[in-house]
Amino acid sequence: MPTTYDFIAQNKRRTWLLVLLFPLTFALLGYIVLLGYHYLENSSYRYDESAAAYYQTNDHIAEDVLVRANHTALQVLPWLWLAAMLWIVIAYYSGDKMLLRGANALEIHREDQPEIYRLVENLCISQGLPTPRVYIINDDSLNAFATGRDPQHASVALTKGIVLKLERAELEGVVAHELSHIKNRDIRLMLITVAGISFFTFLSELCFRMGVSAGRRSGKNKGQAALVFFALGLVFAIYGFIIAPLIRLAISRTREYQADATAALMTRNPGALANALAKISLDPRVESLDAHASMAAMCIENPLGKHTLFTALSGMFATHPPTEKRIEALRRMDRGY
Repeated sequence: MPTTYDFIAQNKRRTWLLVLLFPLTFALLGYIVLLGYHYLENSSYRYDESAAAYYQTNDHIAEDVLVRANHTALQVLPWLWLAAMLWIVIAYYSGDKMLLRGANALEIHREDQPEIYRLVENLCISQGLPTPRVYIINDDSLNAFATGRDPQHASVALTKGIVLKLERAELEGVVAHELSHIKNRDIRLMLITVAGISFFTFLSELCFRMGVSAGRRSGKNKGQAALVFFALGLVFAIYGFIIAPLIRLAISRTREYQADATAALMTRNPGALANALAKISLDPRVESLDAHASMAAMCIENPLGKHTLFTALSGMFATHPPTEKRIEALRRMDRGY
């Protein structure tokens, strides 16, 4: 049976794997697109009617495409890779603050809401964890998430609805679940993941807008610039919405089950967390996160609307197991106590 220390060591390995996979897979995708772009650029060559001249011209085109793609890759990809690494470093040290700001979360202290703060503090004392910063999101729905780079720099955010609508034992189970992510070092893994996905989806939107702007101007060079921006936007979109979530899925399939199990051990009351999940599943949407869709994987339940594009795409690669299965596993644990 894996221990908490096994989960921590596993997540550390996965974090480094993620840091390597993001730039490597992006560089590969970028190079493939460069090959396609330069092939289309050379497709204006006219072929001679004879078969010999046709194959000779094709050989010339293939060689020229490789040379041009290699030249462009050496000029462009290192800068994009450097920008991605810089973004991840910034996110590692400041990403939690950006995510909390994006969720419109407000920090509370002991004097603001002593019961909530004491609940978090008592659980942390029982596990030998530093007390994280505690935030409240002004939303009547039921959801929660944890973020940060390590237990010494961690935060737990709870919606106003989850604080008001859950019983104390159920809320304790939710807080224990989020503290489990902190204890298992899931928060670092997810912080880097969310930062990576956000970086590429942001660049995708930026390139598409620049492509539209360049396309409205006249001139051959402007048309070529628009084509370049649209090609880059397509690369970033494919990467941010499909490839990066696939990497996330491959690295973090059982994260929520691990956190549920660890929370059950913390509280010795898996049934309370099961009841909390049942209530949360009825109203998990957090409106402030609609504009920060990549944060969905950090929450205890999917906080997005049911009909957004990101939900449709990310639903195919969801890291959250079905809530029914999580509740069933907790019920089985409850019968075992």
